[in-house]
Amino acid sequence: MSRVVNADNVGTQRQRLRRTIAEALRRLMAKGDLDEEARDLAALIVFSLREIDDGIEQTTAAWEKRDYYLKADRFRQDWLWVTPSADEMEKILRQGAWERLPAALAKLLPYFSDITINRMVRNNNELWDGCYQRLLNSPPGSTGRAATRLSPATT
Repeated sequence: MSRVVNADNVGTQRQRLRRTIAEALRRLMAKGDLDEEARDLAALIVFSLREIDDGIEQTTAAWEKRDYYLKADRFRQDWLWVTPSADEMEKILRQGAWERLPAALAKLLPYFSDITINRMVRNNNELWDGCYQRLLNSPPGSTGRAATRLSPATT
């Protein structure tokens, strides 16, 4: 009997979310004004960061079960920026402090500089349509499960 391989593991999902955020950042940086699509893209970034954070806890919990505490701690340290970034972006969106949004987006750019975007893969607006409203309607700090609609074919 062969081994069952989970093609949609936490690491794969994290990479998809990173690609989604990188594309959203690129689209936002190209926009001249703040319209509804820009708000939706910014909210998608918040939801994606929250899901990355959830995945980090899943990954480290699995390592700690195997007594890989140093590896888990190092991994957590590498991803310490995720929660504060998501909190800052969410605060900006909820308060409507749009003048602070470009600075928050610029802080995110170094974390996604390793992702090369030759062409946009996430071209369908369905991925981010309504994310801003969903963010406003959800409790603070929730994932909203917006970015989980990524299918393996969109990576």
